[in-house]
Order: sequence, then structure tokens, then C-alpha cells
Amino acid sequence: MKVKKKYKILIGVIVLIIVIRLILPYVVLHYANQRLAHMDGYYGHIEDIDLALIRGAYVINEIYLNKVDSGSSRQQTKFFTSQSIDLSLEWRALFHGSIVGELVFNYPELIFTKDKTELSDVKKDTTDFRKLLEDFMPLKINRFEINHGDIHYTDNTSDPPVDVSLKETHILAQNLKNVIEDKVELPATVDATASAYEGSLNFNMRLNPLARNPAFDLNAELKNTNLVLLNGFLKAYGNFDVHRGKFGLFTEMAAKDGRFKGYVKPLIIDLDVVGPEDRHDSFFNKIWERLIGAAGMIFKNHKKNQVATKLEMEGAYSNPDQHVFGAILEVLRNAFIHALLPSVDNQISINSIKPEEKKEKKNIFQKVFGSGDKKKPKAEPSKDKKQK
Repeated sequence: MKVKKKYKILIGVIVLIIVIRLILPYVVLHYANQRLAHMDGYYGHIEDIDLALIRGAYVINEIYLNKVDSGSSRQQTKFFTSQSIDLSLEWRALFHGSIVGELVFNYPELIFTKDKTELSDVKKDTTDFRKLLEDFMPLKINRFEINHGDIHYTDNTSDPPVDVSLKETHILAQNLKNVIEDKVELPATVDATASAYEGSLNFNMRLNPLARNPAFDLNAELKNTNLVLLNGFLKAYGNFDVHRGKFGLFTEMAAKDGRFKGYVKPLIIDLDVVGPEDRHDSFFNKIWERLIGAAGMIFKNHKKNQVATKLEMEGAYSNPDQHVFGAILEVLRNAFIHALLPSVDNQISINSIKPEEKKEKKNIFQKVFGSGDKKKPKAEPSKDKKQK
């Protein structure tokens, strides 16, 4: 009888585990949808949730999150969708004695929208989205990956409407909680690639996410973007379009101890503003496009057939120093002396950041008449004295 009782208890426990396993996804799904339906300024829904208890993970399938108009219309605007989100325990970090999580997004789409009634604040949107993920993921995120992502900026109030995007975005961020290589100055990494209108984007950054002041070292390059495919954007915000041209953007930036240093180098190759498609434009628009084309010809390096400049930036976050006049001089130098190379210069790193020099305070008499305390260099003894 006792043996039979033990078997009954064992069978009961197994049945209970199976029932919990079958019911738990629906409980989690109900909680998640309740949370998404009552977010301030947003409304979302999840189609299904799969649990993987052995792997320590669960997968969110077919999720969307819309922004809700704060007015009486409560109109929804598409903000985020994803085919699936995998939330799991990071086993690699577990071997280093830390219990942290990882997120993997598959085919996500993120849309930042500008409209007449409510200007989208990108910083606020991303902060709210991070808080949402923290609700769904009880562990601190040490690694996240985005596969086949799209990032859009849309403006339906412009004429024509604007929709610019990065396609096939892949982002991999690792060691965000400094679990591995904790003695390295910049222990975390973020690497990203994307497709941009027949061109490509490459982004690489090393950083210390736990530092009090931002500490990072990044470089990025956007190459061979076809400007003709961006004519809607150019028409809406610049009131002109182009007949031909390739665009590139190259940048390096580093920061630590509240200071930063870097540069941004835009580059336009084979630019031709006026084309046959402009024959139906208005008179003033034709004049405007010809002025832009003329400016491009003036500042073009004719040997390389490109227009470029280099905007250098250096300073503290409270008082950034952007060398605007340096950018203008760089345009002239590029036009009449030599062309900028279409690549990053590999001249900026975290070791480029120097501490801010403390300037000695002077009173009004010192400013007018000089400090008067400059030490004169000691005269070297004559050769006769040395010989003595």
C-alpha cells in the first residue's frame, strides 16, 4: 500500500507540473497584455508566448506597441513591432558567476513619427520602451541582439510625406553589465550594420555602461547612399531634389571624464542637382535648384568629383566647442587643395581625451598689465665658470 501511495504522489506531482506548464503561458500572456493595454501613452498586444523552462527562457511572438494620441481622439500611431523576442538566461555569464539575461529581437520594426499635434521625443520613446522591457525581463540585460531590423523616421505633415529608414539592421551588444573582462577600461561592445538606400552603415563602439560619466570610443561610416532615393526627404526639408549623387558620412568620437573629442565628415560624390525631371518645377524652384547646383560646383574637388567637409568637435558636455569656422575652411581646402579620403581617419580614440586645463584666475590689474610673476629663465653659466 505504501508503495502504491508513493507512486500516486509521484504521478500527482508530474501531473501538477504538466498542468502548470500548460497553464503558465496563458497566465504570462494575460499579464503581459494587461500591462501593454494600460501603459501611459501606449497600447500594445502580444499574440502568443512560448515557455522554455529547461533553457530558462520564454519567447514573445507577434508583439506590437502603438503610441496613443493624448487628445480625445485616442488615435494610435504605429511605433514598434517584432516577429519574436527571445528573453533568456545568459549561460556564458553564468559560468563567470553572474545571473544576467539576454534579449534577441527577430524582424523588429521601430518607427519614430513626427506629427502636428504631438512631436515625438526620441529620447522619451526609447526610455519608455526600455522600461517596458525591464517589466518583461526580471534579470539585468547583459547581451542583446537585433536581427533583420528596420528603423524608420516618418513625417506625414511634410509635403511630400517623409519616410526614411535603415533596413536589414543587425545590432549586437555584449557585456553591458561588465560581467566579463571587468578590468578593461571599455569592457562592453556594440557592433551594428544596416542597409541604407543602396549603401551600407557600419558602426562599432566600445564603452563602459557603468561609468558615472559617459566613457566610449566609437567609429561609424555610411557609404554609397543613393541620394536620388532620398529625394522625398530632400524635397520636403530642402525644397530641392537631385538628379544624381552618392552620399557618405564618416565619424569618430570618444569620451571620458565628462569630455569628448571627435569629428563628423560628410561626403557627396558625383553630385548633379538639375535634371530632366525638373522641367515641370516652378520658376523659383528651378532658380533655387540651380543655386544649390552652383554651390556644389564651387565647393567641389574637381579631381575627385566630390564635395566634402570635416566638422571637428571637442570640449566638455556642459560647454561643447564645435569648430564651425573650421568646417567652412575645410570645405575650401577640400575644394582647392586636396580631397578628403572617403573613410574614417583612425585618429580618435579614448586616449585622445585630455583632462581640461585649469586656468589661473587673474585680477583686473594682472589682466591689463600682465601677471608680473613670470620667471625668467636662468642664464647658463659661461664656459669659463664651468671650467673653473
